Amino acid sequence: MKPAISAVLAFLFAFWGSANAQSLVDDHIDSLLKSNKFIYIDGKPENSRKAAELDSIRRTISVFYYDQFRNFSDPDAPYFMFLSKEASLAMGIGGAVRMRAYYDWGGAMPSPGFASYLIPMTPDPASMRHFDTSPSGTCLYFRVLGINSKIGTYQLYLEANFNGYNRRDFALKKAYAIINDFTVGYATSTFSDPAAEPPTVDAQGPNNKMSTTAVLVRYMPVIKDRWVLAVSGETPSHAISVDGTNTKKVDSWMPDWAAFAQYQWARGQHVRLSGIIRTLSYRDLINSQNHNIAGWGVMASSVSHPLTPLTLYLSASYGKGYGGCGGDLLCGNYDLVGDPARPGTLYAPASFGLGAGVQYNFRHNLFVSANISQTRYLPQHTVAGDEYKYGVASAVNVFWNPTPRVQFGAEIDFGWRNNFNGERRYGKRAGALCMFTF
Repeated sequence: MKPAISAVLAFLFAFWGSANAQSLVDDHIDSLLKSNKFIYIDGKPENSRKAAELDSIRRTISVFYYDQFRNFSDPDAPYFMFLSKEASLAMGIGGAVRMRAYYDWGGAMPSPGFASYLIPMTPDPASMRHFDTSPSGTCLYFRVLGINSKIGTYQLYLEANFNGYNRRDFALKKAYAIINDFTVGYATSTFSDPAAEPPTVDAQGPNNKMSTTAVLVRYMPVIKDRWVLAVSGETPSHAISVDGTNTKKVDSWMPDWAAFAQYQWARGQHVRLSGIIRTLSYRDLINSQNHNIAGWGVMASSVSHPLTPLTLYLSASYGKGYGGCGGDLLCGNYDLVGDPARPGTLYAPASFGLGAGVQYNFRHNLFVSANISQTRYLPQHTVAGDEYKYGVASAVNVFWNPTPRVQFGAEIDFGWRNNFNGERRYGKRAGALCMFTF
């Protein structure tokens, strides 16, 4: 008995030590930090201070890569950083040139993003195969990191990118300021965990990801380096199904309230519990009444390195009236839907999402990964047979960085859509990625 207990304890200690050791993902981030070029804007420091201050600013820039809301597809820190002599201010203008190519067969999906919801149930014979390219994700951004004796630490971030896949629209993606523990501006919703989303070549990503961006005010303190808490008020954007005859949308009048509690045991490794509460409003035109319905969602997510070359990604969510926060249901209007037995009445349907991914690094700049995700719609009342019931999406990919600032990727996507009448259709896609950052 004692030898068995000793063996178990030895395994746990070994596992814990590995989980806290620097992973190959961290090694890749270190290579990015070393690639930065620093330009002093008011004279270089003395040689005796130069090394210490460069180390200090690199630690400051590392915060950029271990940001709570950083996704794998987000751009790297700027290649050139302008520094003050005392290293109290760092400023950089950077960007990414990202090109994607994709090929569908066996029935083309009517979107450059691979979403199970959009798989055609009756494929067009003229669109059984399709090849296309997209500059989606190409971006320019501006970042300032600084320390001020009066206000403490602060960050400014502004990013615009080409999105819309086949469109060439250049639009604002993020614009926010961080002062100590407060964030104000257009930023990723607190009800999300981009770091726990596995890497993908396809811009859509897992079909269960919570991915909204909103103008918000967030308070996010770090407690004893292990615990991170956050609460925010966010500008609402609700996806409500109305017909204009029996029901009509009502202007939003209450912010969405989101929060999370996170425990982190090492850099880039954590487990998080998130929640959101929403006020969903509509007008019953039959009875001439306005109604307010509570929508809510909860999500558990995690990213970890149980072994030096291995990374695990996990997420699960459930709620009512939160379909507009992300996932497959974002493709429709599922925050509020109609009650067929009571014209003029809407309700908040339930849904849930599950996702898991694994990444294996052969070297810090070469890895393979695989993921699978599902989103399921759980209406309270009977729906049409051709209504979406659930979707599954999976991907297997490989990424290679020949230099810290150049990345190539290739991927196979496979998924299916099931309707309530039992009908099922599959989607298949091969994709490739080439990206340069500066």
